[in-house]
Amino acid sequence: MRIMRYPIFFVSVLFLLSACNKKQTKETPYMDRAEELFQNVWSKYRVPQYGLFAEHYPNTYKPDLTYFQDSTHKAQETSYLWPMSGIFSAVNLLAEYNPERYASYQDSMVMAVEKYYDDKRIPAGYQAYPVQFKKVDRYYDDNGLVGIDYIDAYFSSGNSAYLDKAKEVMSFIMSGWWDDWGGAVSWLEGHKDQKPACSNGKATVLSLKLYEATKDTMYLEQGKRFYNWMLEHLEDDSLHIIWNSLLTEKGEVQKHAYTYNTGTMIQSAVRLYKATGDKRYLNDAERLAKGSFAFYVKYMDNGVPYIKDLPWFVVVLFRGYQELYEVNGNSKYIDAIIESADWAWKHARDKAGLIYNDWTGNSQEYDKPKWLLDESCMVELYTRIALIKGEIKK
Repeated sequence: MRIMRYPIFFVSVLFLLSACNKKQTKETPYMDRAEELFQNVWSKYRVPQYGLFAEHYPNTYKPDLTYFQDSTHKAQETSYLWPMSGIFSAVNLLAEYNPERYASYQDSMVMAVEKYYDDKRIPAGYQAYPVQFKKVDRYYDDNGLVGIDYIDAYFSSGNSAYLDKAKEVMSFIMSGWWDDWGGAVSWLEGHKDQKPACSNGKATVLSLKLYEATKDTMYLEQGKRFYNWMLEHLEDDSLHIIWNSLLTEKGEVQKHAYTYNTGTMIQSAVRLYKATGDKRYLNDAERLAKGSFAFYVKYMDNGVPYIKDLPWFVVVLFRGYQELYEVNGNSKYIDAIIESADWAWKHARDKAGLIYNDWTGNSQEYDKPKWLLDESCMVELYTRIALIKGEIKK
């Protein structure tokens, strides 16, 4: 047997080259999580014969769903619009930074969301369940989600058809504006019993994103109208969080606290600051961030932070915190949610690789069915963290 012997200098060069290559291979733990979870969600929840998604995994689980105005609805063969939108949001974010890999998924999501499009009623808008199955209600907050997803799809793809769709959604939302109680829109088309933060906060974000895309000052002024209404009617003056709704029949604020309502307003305040340069909006964002952090963030016995709320609600709050961080450089608020999401990945995943609704891992969810929105929003969150950490994969 012949043994090859190399000069010590040559061996040293090989070692250095190997070390350099390892150094150049960037670790991307958060993007790896996002992509792993995305493929898991796509394979487990997709209902191929319809090009849609199941409400839960496994799809045999058909619980009562309580997120409607009129009554409880039983889960169906495919999901309602709200949970499905979570995948659209995640895909848009993935496609923005890796268009080659995710453009086809984005196309699939556009085809999916259009199955909820109802143009039989004027103005056209998106109903809560696919039109091929039945006619159902149209919610202004659902439409806000669709509009935001479409404008984000436009930002990532440059496809002007998506911008046109976002504008059409905004027109539908504005058709619900009524001047009593200072303006704003209700929750459900045709009902005037309340003006909730969910509908008006999403309309604010959509208006300001449309302004970013078009530079049409109509959208900027429209965004300000929604924004000012939200702060005037729904901000708690001492806690500095946004309450759930103005109940117009009673003339009182419904003091239910959900993280996402404050999140949309932080995001909107930052966008108004960037659009106008008016520091009043930045002050608003910092006040709401401080108030929401103090009100919502708790700590486990081991010191790990957590927020007891729907995961998607927390992710919407994170959007606001992220946009504020990008302006003022204060990572306190995003760091808490990142630490919580880290804990969830390690300690709150079930036998299918899906993440618990309870990120602490303390609840017994290992064998329980999982809701589509709880999982899809985590794809978005891990992608956002990857972007913050500089893990972008092109």
